[in-house]
Amino acid sequence: MMTQNFYTLTIIISIATFAFSTVMTPGPNNIMLLSSGLTFGFKRTLAHMFGIILGFPAMVLIIGFGLGTLFEQFPVIFKFLKITGILYLIWMSYKIANNKSTYDCNTKSNSKPFTLIQGAMFQWVNPKAWIMAITAISIFVRSDENSTYQVLIIAFIYFLVSFISTSTWTLGGVVIKKFIKNEKIVQRFNIFMAFLLVLSVLPIIFT
Repeated sequence: MMTQNFYTLTIIISIATFAFSTVMTPGPNNIMLLSSGLTFGFKRTLAHMFGIILGFPAMVLIIGFGLGTLFEQFPVIFKFLKITGILYLIWMSYKIANNKSTYDCNTKSNSKPFTLIQGAMFQWVNPKAWIMAITAISIFVRSDENSTYQVLIIAFIYFLVSFISTSTWTLGGVVIKKFIKNEKIVQRFNIFMAFLLVLSVLPIIFT
């Protein structure tokens, strides 16, 4: 039986607005999708996209069902994961900057886009994803009595808005590629994306 603390339509709209704004803003996931859309095209980036679409809501569920409490009791664990994630993102920036893929998506290359599993697992080393998930749970889980349903709703909303976010950023890379017909420009663009990826980490360091 629902109580007065359970979600109203206004709260659901607030969650959706929060989720949409957090997943649409530039961050490691979106910058990597933009670069992948440019380098590999939309079709080859689909697995990466679905890895995020499935992986982040799964993270929300796991944090909402108890991992968040562990971080509250042992903040050093979260700090360790945060540092590990930042170091991994810096390494990913290096990989993107040194991507030698051709701008022709039909041409074979040693470089490959993320798989679904890689895209999903990347959420666990993405500091922005950790902060987003913990913040969403801490703000919008409003009642212990209905916490399970609330966590499920938050995760489902993130699942829905992630379709929009991943598609938009990947298509952004595809559109940019239409105006680029030079591999050197693609490589310079990837260097710029790597730079933006590093910049996206800076606010997280001081959070």
